[in-house]
Amino acid sequence: SMPSEMLLKIFSYLDAVSLLSLGCVNKRFYELANDNGIWLQLYSCSLHPKWKMKSKQTETVSLGCAALHDKKPGYWKKEYIFKQTCAFKTRVMRLVKFLDPYTGLPCKNKEAMKVSGLSWIIVLKDKNGKEHVVEKPKLSFKDTSVTVLWYGPGWPCLDFLSTLKLFGVTPLLPDQSRPPSKNGPRRFSLIAEYHLANLTESSVAVGADELVQLFGLSPGLLVGIWK
Repeated sequence: SMPSEMLLKIFSYLDAVSLLSLGCVNKRFYELANDNGIWLQLYSCSLHPKWKMKSKQTETVSLGCAALHDKKPGYWKKEYIFKQTCAFKTRVMRLVKFLDPYTGLPCKNKEAMKVSGLSWIIVLKDKNGKEHVVEKPKLSFKDTSVTVLWYGPGWPCLDFLSTLKLFGVTPLLPDQSRPPSKNGPRRFSLIAEYHLANLTESSVAVGADELVQLFGLSPGLLVGIWK
């Protein structure tokens, strides 16, 4: 196998998102991708992004050997993520700070969602415990609401489903220069969980026609079933 020193050299040319992804490959890659020297350089570069490379290296060295050897592996990775997360939250909070006095929604709601990389996914679990993940919803922005819509013919049969979980998803390290990748590191936040067993027997349809039945689940979920 390739020597660790050579792998570290290769890893040193990668960005933070790539390093986090590599850390999921195996135990050896996880340990190497936690290297304090690599993350300290990323951290120092993020403090002064306009510096030339020589200045960045000088900054890293000037922090001293103690910054590397007296810290546990992964320390500067955590510091880098914390710093980037704080800067990201500050950008988003500037956009959601001012509310529309008539609707209560942020005046720049759509822009804030775009900057944050916020998306939503549905995780359906069947009665055998198998999970089905549904991504790529359609968004509809109104003056008083935001509607998130999933639809398609490839959904599993309702009779075999037990629960539906709704998650809010944001990239761990948002990058404004490119759209978030679903293969990159992400944060998941559970918004709601719905029990679907006996849905049609225990719930009253809120709307129906010859082809579709519509059921309402609290909080805020409408389920349309095509016959």
